[in-house]
Amino acid sequence: MTPAAALRAVRAHLEDMPDGLKHLFDAISLTALLGSVIDVLPAIATLLTIIWTVIRIFETTTVQRLLRRKEPVE
Repeated sequence: MTPAAALRAVRAHLEDMPDGLKHLFDAISLTALLGSVIDVLPAIATLLTIIWTVIRIFETTTVQRLLRRKEPVE
């Protein structure tokens, strides 16, 4: 079976499927999507926290003095 023929067969099955069943599959898909996003959010928050902390440390007078980018402001 060619890929085009397989796609036509799947499309025919989806067209014959009752709307209620399509809505159920949509709900399951949305639930899976939200679950994966919620699982990824802590990792993103951790990464952003690390980046923010590095920026804040880099901006300190001590680090700037060590890197000789800026003289300390008194």
